[in-house]
Amino acid sequence: MVYKNIKHTISGFLMLIASASFAQEIVVHDPVVIKQKDTYYLFCTGNGISVFSSKDLKKWNPEPQVFTEKPVWTDDVAADFKNHIWAPDISLHNNVYYLYYSVSAFAKNTSAIGVATNTTLDPKDKNYKWVDQGIVIQSQPNRDMWNAIDPNLIFDENNTPWLSFGSFWEGLKMVKLNPDLKSIAQPQEWHTISKRKRTFELPDSDPGDGALEAPFIFKKNGYYYQFLSWDLCCRGEKSTYKVVVGRSKNATGPYVDKDGKLLTEGGGSIVVQGDENYFGVGHNSAYTFDGKDYIFYHAYEKKSNGTPRLVVKEMQWDADLWPVLK
Repeated sequence: MVYKNIKHTISGFLMLIASASFAQEIVVHDPVVIKQKDTYYLFCTGNGISVFSSKDLKKWNPEPQVFTEKPVWTDDVAADFKNHIWAPDISLHNNVYYLYYSVSAFAKNTSAIGVATNTTLDPKDKNYKWVDQGIVIQSQPNRDMWNAIDPNLIFDENNTPWLSFGSFWEGLKMVKLNPDLKSIAQPQEWHTISKRKRTFELPDSDPGDGALEAPFIFKKNGYYYQFLSWDLCCRGEKSTYKVVVGRSKNATGPYVDKDGKLLTEGGGSIVVQGDENYFGVGHNSAYTFDGKDYIFYHAYEKKSNGTPRLVVKEMQWDADLWPVLK
């Protein structure tokens, strides 16, 4: 997620990441991707939710934004909201596409996660139409010490839906949804899935040390891998964003890193961070397409003075079943 509140060949016993690595010229924050037939669709933060399509994960073409006008309920959540929607998440379930998205006020946890549905992602299809289903989760100042942003949907081994989310504040959360995927299940069941020690004053305009956000749960190798982003994005050459990971046998945790440290106690193993080409990198998503595992994230490119670019890499797994990127 962009910083919303100012605001991832076996060789011997070691894995070498696959050679495919594509840095694209399109400008994105918080990319998520899904494939319909022979076309990939990328959704990201932007006015009305920005959309791109590709046949090969290399060349991306702009598509119509999801919302030409802001959803009617958003003014009741964030008065200064101007249809600039953050950090979407896209899933297909029972032949319906569910697009979760974030609406928030600057430097506050006055936020909500909404969801829209569609039966196709192809704008040329006569059935193409995004239907907004309204609020799924809402956070309010002076009531919640969590922030309803950065959603990610996952189904556990019993096909129970869970929505993970969160940014800064007191950790990343997960809540059970109803089968309709539009509302919180009753009785409510909540879990903290990551947390770092930090201090802050309200409003949360400067996260300082211990910032974390943007959970993404990826099922693989008999584990649930929780990818998340640490530290600060969107600061140009001062961006310190990075992706870390932990894993669990259960969707709700507990998640631990490579050293066995709980993610709820500050644990997290580095997956990717800034290097000679990029300042901070982060807010990732991960998928399996046609038998290959991929990680997508945005990276602040040094040669273009910190422009956020899309990066796509293949993932493979080391002998201990941890992702490592080349």
